[in-house]
Amino acid sequence: MDTSIDNAQLNFNNDNLWVLNIILAVVMFGVALGLKVSDFQNVLKAPKPVILGLISQFILLPVLTFALIYIMKPQASIALGMIMIAACPGGNISNFMTQIAGGNSALSVTLTSFATVLSIFFTPFNLQLWGSLYPPTNEILKEVSISPIDVFQTIVLILGFPLVIGMLVRALIPKISEILSKILKPLSILIFIALVAVAFLNNMDLFNKYIDQVIFLVFLHNAIAILSGYHLGNIFGLSREDRRTLGVETGIQNSGLGLLLIFSFFNGLGGMAIVAGWWGIWHIVSGLSLAYIWNRKKAKVPVKA
Repeated sequence: MDTSIDNAQLNFNNDNLWVLNIILAVVMFGVALGLKVSDFQNVLKAPKPVILGLISQFILLPVLTFALIYIMKPQASIALGMIMIAACPGGNISNFMTQIAGGNSALSVTLTSFATVLSIFFTPFNLQLWGSLYPPTNEILKEVSISPIDVFQTIVLILGFPLVIGMLVRALIPKISEILSKILKPLSILIFIALVAVAFLNNMDLFNKYIDQVIFLVFLHNAIAILSGYHLGNIFGLSREDRRTLGVETGIQNSGLGLLLIFSFFNGLGGMAIVAGWWGIWHIVSGLSLAYIWNRKKAKVPVKA
């Protein structure tokens, strides 16, 4: 078996890393501009869908990811990349996809926001826990000597601070926050997509060499994520709209955060970076495709008189 992917490193310099940091901070700031303290209080009135969504992202998906790794036994760096993706919160583009899919947009925004806040704690916890339980990935963690506290500090800087600042701006100058939110969210997402594309182009030789090792795994992993979220909602009797939202929120992970952590702490380790980079592309394709299918099904439902 070819294990060279475990030693391959992607070319991603410090300037690119700083740009990625800034983009993620701006995305989080844009999300926070639409949040109020009352939004968090409203969750207490109907907590079931939110609690299930968070369980789906931070407990169910990491468990299923670990099971998939044990069954498929991918290369160590690929396996750790899968664990990294499962440890990240939902991505901001999920809100757009949920709207197209006929899901619950308010629930989607709430889940994205809550998951991002909780990721400050759960992302380093899940990465360390599940990574250490699988011997090949545990060896990488030992070699890198990654500290969950260091990961925690990084996430606080790029997600925690922008969240607090954004909510303060929303509370103090709401009119300006509405204008900024409409501009920043789509702009930052477009810039992020462009940055991922540039990273792919700069490392095309490596991607061409190893992409065949991750295409099927990312496809399977992403499908499991979407289906697990949807069916968890089904098991607990959520509405169709809420089930679709849980499916999208669980399947559209913040691969940008994953890439940032990979380049910051693992020096762009080949298998990890290729998994996260390809996930970042594939989940847009799968999410939009599924949203289109669900939208068509919604349109075909006859309207009752």
